[in-house]
This record gives sequence, C-alpha cells and structure tokens, in this order.
Amino acid sequence: MTAFMNLRYGKITVKVGSNVLAKPDGTLHVARIAHLVDQMAFLHKNGVEVVLVSSGAVAAGRAVLHPSRKTDAVSKRQLWAALGQVKLISRYSDFFHEHGLICAQVLTTKENFSSRGHYLNMKNCMSTLLENRVIPIVNENDTISITELMFTDNDELSGLIAALVNSEALIILSNVDGVYDNAPENENATLIPMVGLEDKIPEDAISSHHSEFGRGGMLTKLKIAKKLANSGISVHLANGFKENILIKILTGKDVPEHTWFEPAPKLTSDVKKWIAYSDGFTKGEVVVNEGASQALTSSRAVSLLPVGIVRVDHDFKKGDLIKIVDESGNTIGLGKAQYGSDKLEPGRSHGKQKALVHYDYLYLENVNTTH
Repeated sequence: MTAFMNLRYGKITVKVGSNVLAKPDGTLHVARIAHLVDQMAFLHKNGVEVVLVSSGAVAAGRAVLHPSRKTDAVSKRQLWAALGQVKLISRYSDFFHEHGLICAQVLTTKENFSSRGHYLNMKNCMSTLLENRVIPIVNENDTISITELMFTDNDELSGLIAALVNSEALIILSNVDGVYDNAPENENATLIPMVGLEDKIPEDAISSHHSEFGRGGMLTKLKIAKKLANSGISVHLANGFKENILIKILTGKDVPEHTWFEPAPKLTSDVKKWIAYSDGFTKGEVVVNEGASQALTSSRAVSLLPVGIVRVDHDFKKGDLIKIVDESGNTIGLGKAQYGSDKLEPGRSHGKQKALVHYDYLYLENVNTTH
C-alpha cells in the first residue's frame, strides 16, 4: 500500500463487531484481525489518530473453555470475557508490534460515564494515550458488568468514545454493507448510500437481529449513528469483510458501497457531549408544553424555564440529569437540573424562579446548531 497525502479525517474511532472478528465456530479470525491492524497502522503512520473499539472477547473466550458445570448466562459471559480478552489483546499487540506501534487495553463499564468526574477521568486517560502515539483498544469490561449496567452493545460504547475523544468520524464495521431501504433479506432491498440529517429510515427496513456473539443489531447502530451525526461526527456503516475498507473510506478511492451519515455542525461544548450520551443515567423527567417544545427545537439558544413545564413525571435533585419530553412522550433533550423537583413550580411565569436547565447544560436532539 502506498501513502496518500489527502486523507478524509485526522482522527477516527473504529468499531469492529464480533461477527467480523470471529469465525462461525467462535475462534478468532486471525487473518482478518491482521488485515484490520495493517490498515490502522497505515493510517496511523500517515498522521491519523486511531481509537479502536473492539468486540470479540466473549467470542474468543467461548472457544477456549466451556464451563465445567451448569452456569447462568451472566457467569458464562464473565468467564468467556476474562479468558477471551487476554487472547484478543495479545493478537492485537503482536500485530501492531510488527508495525513498530504500541497499543493499550482500555476496559470500561457504563458506570465510568455516569458522572462528569468519571467522564473526565476517562477523557484524560484517552488523551494521554493518544498524545504518546499509543493506539487505545477499548472494550466493555464484561467480567464485572451486570445486565442493568451494561451498554446496549459496543456500538453504544463506540459512540461515547468517538464523542469523548472528539473524533471526526466513527466507522462501524460489521458483516453487512450498511442500511437498506427494506429488510436486507428482501431481494429488492437497496442499500442507502447517505442518510441526511432530516432523513427518516422506515422502521420495517431495520432488522433487530443480532449476531450469535454480539448483543447489538442494525437498530442500535442506526440510533447511535443518528445521534453522533447530530453532534457533528460523521458515521460510516460498512462491511468489515471488504478489503482495505478503512483506507478506502479515508482516501475516498474505490470506496465499496456503504452508508454514510451526514454530520451537523460540530457540537463544541464538552459538557454537552457528556450530556448527549447520558440518557441511561437520567434521574428525572419533565413534560413541557407545545410552546416550550417549539422554542427548544428551534435554532435559537434557549434555556428550559418553569413556565413551559407541564408536570414532573419522575422526581430529581439538584445536579441530576433529567429527560425533557413533549406531551406526546417524545424525547426533546437532556439537561442538568439547577435545582430539585421539590423546588420546581411548573407553569410559573412570574417571580424569581430561575431556569430549571440552563442552556449551557442542555443537549437537544435533532437541533442542527453548534450548541
């Protein structure tokens, strides 16, 4: 492979699914891992900062050992993750070493993103690795995660990481070419090459099926892709089986068919980035009237005032993250409460009560501004 001077992005996050890394029998597809590393090493040596979010640990561990006695699903996953993570990271380390590069293992849990302090700690770790030209390999720590505290899958984690490190693009590699306009198994289904900010994907075109070794599906990928694109990060859903797929996407030459999500203007506030991906950590919920909904979803910079709030559906305290919904139950955004629900007077239009959520701590979905 020869060097290209003009690469599309300077910093990328690459997510590789279990179905790309594992053979049908659960063993690691070593040749494919080597090829992916070759591509990332090439990009890295040409000035691209690369963060890898890699599945495959549970699949790799599954091929190493079967439990000696009847074991529940959580325990089996913990066993296989502990065994497989060693095998997986060892492969990556060996292959990157052949290119004279150093990689580092970063295991995380959903709880690491639950507070601003945890988020900043993770951000510092990733920044330090990248500053030292180390390639971070991120995976969920399935050895200690339990169901209610697990990410939906590594697609969700990759979205969090891409936003955290301020990537220009997230490239999700799976065993399909992208998003289709109909059920992929339908012979008349056509691949959608680009999803614009205002485009809607028919729900019946999205399969909720996930691979034998993974927890996610196209529905999760679509949700993450739309949220990231709305935050100003390009997203590519592509087939990890295709030769040199990463290099072709970044050079723009001979790019195989895949789906690209058009990004909005960049979300510049680091606080808002954290809030954007914290919907799993909200403590409360407020319902707003039509006037407030229209004001919040416009391109103007506004805070959430008590006058626009109809009711509180779930109580919260000062500093808690809360969900903001309209009267039809549609999520408008997320924000950090300036005071608790016990101090809130819904509909109040006079007096000294301040905004419940200040604009600086408010993330609005599907609003194309640089907020």
